[in-house]
Amino acid sequence: MFTIFATELNYNYMAKRVLVPKTRCSGTMSEAAFWSFIRSALRQKSRWWKPISVCKLNARRDYKGINKRQKYEYQCKKCKKWHPEKQINVDHIIPAGSLNTAQDLPLFVERLFCEQDNLQVLCETCHNKKTLKEKQSKKKL
Repeated sequence: MFTIFATELNYNYMAKRVLVPKTRCSGTMSEAAFWSFIRSALRQKSRWWKPISVCKLNARRDYKGINKRQKYEYQCKKCKKWHPEKQINVDHIIPAGSLNTAQDLPLFVERLFCEQDNLQVLCETCHNKKTLKEKQSKKKL
């Protein structure tokens, strides 16, 4: 079986279509879809990894502002500002990397399920800047 992806959309015409073989899950998933599925499942389970909650606990303090619904606020390790929980991310100092083949799996799992010394709390702004910088440096390689 093959999946058809449009490589470029234009209002006047449809560009060339690339046929991608579906080699996984009884012929229903492409290789990219399969590894995306595995990566997503691992990242979802990593949210309950204990060092992540310990990292957040170490960066938090009681909130004393006017918003009665907010209980805690968290300090960004980079900009040192305090933010509500919805505006922070627990970031891997050494990125977990990519998961595109079976050979990537052991290193990805080891880095994703790391200890607290490889984790830091960053606000959304600092996290987005760091992620963009990592993506740009990865493209240069």
